[in-house]
Amino acid sequence: MSEEVPGAQDAHDDDEIIGVAFRRSLVVIAGVGTVVGVIAAMGGDEPEPEKIREKDVGAIETLETEVESLPSVRFTDVTAASGIDFVHTTGAAGSKLLPETMGGGAAFFDHDLDGDQDLLLVNGREWPEDGGAAPGHRLYENDGAGAFTDVSEAVGIGPGGYGMGCAVGDVDGDGDFDLFITGVGGNQLLIRDGERYVDRTAASGLGGSPDAWSTSAGFFDMDGDGDLDLFVCHYVMWSRAIDEELAYTLNGADRAYGPPMNYRGAFSSLYRNDGAGVFEDVSEASGIRVQNPATGEPMGKALGIAFLDVEGDGDTDVFVANDTVQNHLFINDGAGSFTEEGAQTGFAFDRNGGATGAMGIDVGDFRQDGSYGVCIGNFAKEMSSLYVKDPRRMRFTDDAIGEGIGSPSRSRLSFGLFFFDYDLDGRLDLLQVNGHLEESINEVQPSQTYLQRPQLFWNQGPDARRCYTEVPPETAGDLDVELAGRGSAFADVDGDGDQDVLICQVGRAPVLLRNDQELGRRWLRVRLEQPGANRHGLGATVQLTTGGVKQQRTVTATRSYLSQSELPVTFGLGAEGEVEGLAVVWPDGEREELALPITPDQELVVRR
Repeated sequence: MSEEVPGAQDAHDDDEIIGVAFRRSLVVIAGVGTVVGVIAAMGGDEPEPEKIREKDVGAIETLETEVESLPSVRFTDVTAASGIDFVHTTGAAGSKLLPETMGGGAAFFDHDLDGDQDLLLVNGREWPEDGGAAPGHRLYENDGAGAFTDVSEAVGIGPGGYGMGCAVGDVDGDGDFDLFITGVGGNQLLIRDGERYVDRTAASGLGGSPDAWSTSAGFFDMDGDGDLDLFVCHYVMWSRAIDEELAYTLNGADRAYGPPMNYRGAFSSLYRNDGAGVFEDVSEASGIRVQNPATGEPMGKALGIAFLDVEGDGDTDVFVANDTVQNHLFINDGAGSFTEEGAQTGFAFDRNGGATGAMGIDVGDFRQDGSYGVCIGNFAKEMSSLYVKDPRRMRFTDDAIGEGIGSPSRSRLSFGLFFFDYDLDGRLDLLQVNGHLEESINEVQPSQTYLQRPQLFWNQGPDARRCYTEVPPETAGDLDVELAGRGSAFADVDGDGDQDVLICQVGRAPVLLRNDQELGRRWLRVRLEQPGANRHGLGATVQLTTGGVKQQRTVTATRSYLSQSELPVTFGLGAEGEVEGLAVVWPDGEREELALPITPDQELVVRR
């Protein structure tokens, strides 16, 4: 999230020192209340409020979509019919506190190990000063056909802190999934013990600081020892007192949600697992604490995280999306020490050399040539970024415009996004979730609205002039809806082989969209199992060849914003449906070729 604040010169100068250029759509007035108070105390007249002006970013190029060439796929809103009755709580009571705009997240995972995808929804709560009610997070159990039952109380999911996002992984190596929930004022670890989840936050060492604000998080094996370690993003140094003192406004009179650049950055955290679910904070020793070289202050304002072995050397590297400061790419040496190389590789800044209001993030081989793309959703008037890796060297280029997502995304404020193959043609498409921060934004910025439609981009393939074309929302069924979008995730919730979509909203109910494609295309889902602590194979790569084209997927739940998607990987096989080759590169680097023939239209469990 990002906004430009006239008068915030100290923060602006500090960010310019580290090479950050801000281009913001939401122009607010910082410190108006303070200035007015000083003038009043001196006996002067109250100044006329400064008028809000929209930043002129030039005309947005219109890219024509050939509707007849698009696959006919419609999404159906099945939220109520599925039994999901959750409503997100922000705690908003008029004080306009920054965290109220930022939640929440969700996770699809198989909590009861019956083979289908269940759903965790992370909730906020009321602020203690405003009553303190905590409705709690919710866990819904799937019957395998897409009908969900709230089992939160029965399995020990209850009231928590002010939640933001979550991460799912087997932290104690017993074969089931445990839950890590991030938030404002500390984190929570829930260990699956028999039929219930038990709070082991204190014993695990993952509670975090009571004055920290953690956002996205993800489990991965940082040091190759076979168990799951944890990376936790931290946003800014925030407190209610700091927020109220800054006194932001949109119209010169009423309080508004403030931008992040006037808050100090924060160091993210990296925790090493001892194999039994007890974690050591190795943030400083590992090299992930990046300082502003001019001030020595923490540089990061982290909101999104994604994992990939970007060098192809057998260990997992970490991409971090930072809001209004440069993005970070942490290169792993294989033993759990990292070097930050965002600027050196071209990942730190956008195509114009500036930092963006980065939120959600995902990584995918969308060109099917090994040149992975890293997509990041940005603030309004900032197109989404699509950093494409040169397959021959460690260099990224922001090719959002060339690949077709730049211009259409420019007017939206984007949070969650992910790559997925919604039409099962074998190519990774892209879904982007949008929504503004201020409900009254349209009163001061006519080009912006609080509720915004999601954007679905269809992958046209490598022979097209540009890879992606935007799907007109009116052709995609209930995807044509205005939302206050935040987190997002995907899973096959009804067992029909295609991927359904969940969109979280801030202060509102989530939306579960069933994928109702009827294109007659074949598919294959692959789920991994292996001995040891990393039972579900996080960090493995699954490679499938069909029609002479190789698809590859990394096994990871961590993508989008504050959220986790299902672990089984889905391959679209198109109309022919023949699997010409299937291989797994396990987390330790061992490659396993599976015997053919392989029957499509099934979930294949590959056991090591």
